[in-house]
Amino acid sequence: MTAELTPAKRTALAWVEANAERLSRDHMEIWHLHEPSWREYKSAAWYVERLRAEGFEVEPGSAGMPTALCATWENGSGGPTICCYAEYDAVVGSSQEAVPYRKPREGVHPYAAGHTDPHSALGLGGLTGALAMQAAMKEHSIAGRIKFFGEPAEKMCGSKPIHASHGYYDDIDALISFHPTSLPDLSNTVIWETHCGCYWSKVYTFESVDPETWGSAGERKGSQNSHAIARAPAALDAMCLMYTTAKYTKENMLPHRGSWTLNEAILNGGFATADNLPPRFSQIQYAWRCPSIEMAEAIERVLDNNAEHVAGLTQCQVKSEWVTKTRPGMANNALAEITYANFELVGPPKFTEEAKEFGREIIRNLGYEAPEEPFPEILEQLVDPKEGEAILRSQIPSWQKNYTSDDYTDMTWHTPTVRLYVGRAALKNPAPGVKVPHWCHCALGGVPGAMDPMFLTAGRVIATTGLELMESPEALARCKAEFDERTGGGIGGDKWVPPLLGKNAPAPIHFPWPEYVETVRGPEWVMPTPPVQD
Repeated sequence: MTAELTPAKRTALAWVEANAERLSRDHMEIWHLHEPSWREYKSAAWYVERLRAEGFEVEPGSAGMPTALCATWENGSGGPTICCYAEYDAVVGSSQEAVPYRKPREGVHPYAAGHTDPHSALGLGGLTGALAMQAAMKEHSIAGRIKFFGEPAEKMCGSKPIHASHGYYDDIDALISFHPTSLPDLSNTVIWETHCGCYWSKVYTFESVDPETWGSAGERKGSQNSHAIARAPAALDAMCLMYTTAKYTKENMLPHRGSWTLNEAILNGGFATADNLPPRFSQIQYAWRCPSIEMAEAIERVLDNNAEHVAGLTQCQVKSEWVTKTRPGMANNALAEITYANFELVGPPKFTEEAKEFGREIIRNLGYEAPEEPFPEILEQLVDPKEGEAILRSQIPSWQKNYTSDDYTDMTWHTPTVRLYVGRAALKNPAPGVKVPHWCHCALGGVPGAMDPMFLTAGRVIATTGLELMESPEALARCKAEFDERTGGGIGGDKWVPPLLGKNAPAPIHFPWPEYVETVRGPEWVMPTPPVQD
């Protein structure tokens, strides 16, 4: 398939060129905010202000998520609704300045959040596409609507299942999901068939109620004080037992196949001090990735069983609350084909000499001789979707339909969706058997010459694809027909999977996620207050 360079597409591409410097500055603004998941207050406010300035109607805090947003802009009437989005959460523990040596960001904790993928550029790619599309629609009187989301907490696969459960995606005709990548065989392409799988996450809260009533506590006599009686093991011990029990039973959750993983984080060890009073509550989060809902359910059953028995051993009450439950992604070959044809029209990113010299300097600082080309050449080349699919399929079992995780997959069940990957600058390994440290990846994220070509390319592909769907009813009809076929009749069809969190799911914003606030001492970690229970 070959995409046509229509006048509207020319206008969109010209708009990107004319606004490239401003968009580069925009990216660096978000990069410098580096706010972690569910706490992206300044980043979300920036998008709200910018979109309103561009004429969009904006709903801040969509679906009850304080750092989410839903923005719309319409031209004429009767045209299709095309969707793209921004993410902007940074990753705790990835703090790094944009310098060619290891240096955490100044003014915050050494293990504060930093952009890795980076989502700062992901968001600007989506915004570039939306605004370029808007400019062309105005210039050429194209009827249609742009729907743009601010999606927080992607690193927890957080917002999209919640937006989906509130029905925000149900009126979209087609959606373009973009992500930067440095995966050689999936750079500068679209996913053909094997989309991301499930990501489920729960927080288990153990609460110690009346620990002094522990059966072997005994009675206080005479001058004995409270140190002299036994108390229930309580919440901290419950959390420790949950941690170790899950490690012991991990081998028994599922067979060793399907690339499934299980990870945990201790969110709260009781928020107490080491005295004779046992911590009253503790919290541990589990997150698991697997290719199917059935596999995810098997892991959940073991964790729930562990939690129940651990609570009984320690005289605690336990409750579990969902953070997220994503559905496995569903392909749309028609939209993938249209998007890749426009990618061929636009061409892959080309990184600047500034960025390449920065990369060489990193390699020299690591103690190795720097090559002329510090980035893999394939990051500046297109990869045919079917070829990329064949390489991916060769690495996983034939029965496995999905691989790894990202919450865009929930969108695929509500509208024809394409997953667009654009190559981001990343270093070659400097010697056989030597891996580049993670900080190098993060440092490149703050170098305009390394990031601008990537997210501006993404914006061009998003805009030209969206315009093609608006100008060609036949192209959009093909995408919708495939969606209807795969779901057995569209939303609510006999093969359609509804949102797994149920209808109007609450946002998990009350947990003690990593967060920075300004105090008289400067930026500090805090534990947020939980919501009032009914």
